[in-house]
Amino acid sequence: MKQFYKDGLQFKCTQCSQCCRGDSGYVFLSKLDLTRLSTYLGLTESDFLQQHVRTVPFGDHLRISLLEKPESDDQFRCEFWQNGCTVYNARPTQCRTYPFWHSIMQSEQSWQQEAASCPGIGQKDGYFNSQEIDSLLEIGDPQHLIQLRIT
Repeated sequence: MKQFYKDGLQFKCTQCSQCCRGDSGYVFLSKLDLTRLSTYLGLTESDFLQQHVRTVPFGDHLRISLLEKPESDDQFRCEFWQNGCTVYNARPTQCRTYPFWHSIMQSEQSWQQEAASCPGIGQKDGYFNSQEIDSLLEIGDPQHLIQLRIT
């Protein structure tokens, strides 16, 4: 995997919000994300879970994901996106580490496919070396996500 980005990659967020809006998707949360978001919003973790997440079946367990709101018939947006991220300072790890996700970083081809929908990929004034990318991949490792056993 690391071979294609051994010399680093260019990326700088253009704040286009394409990663916050569009096709339906998931923003899975870790325990740190839950704590950070609930504190930022002045809610207990229990209240945050009741008001802002849904459970998503994932193999033999459930993950928790932020709610989405419909934007049109087939387009959605993160519930915290309103002309920008309303929880930016407390945004989830998944948002903080984009586009350096395992699913995108698996090959140069998957990186280039993501570039088709992300104008920040390839921006000349943003550069991440391979060590920074590896660090973001570790932070965003799915093993850190909240997983609930299906009973």
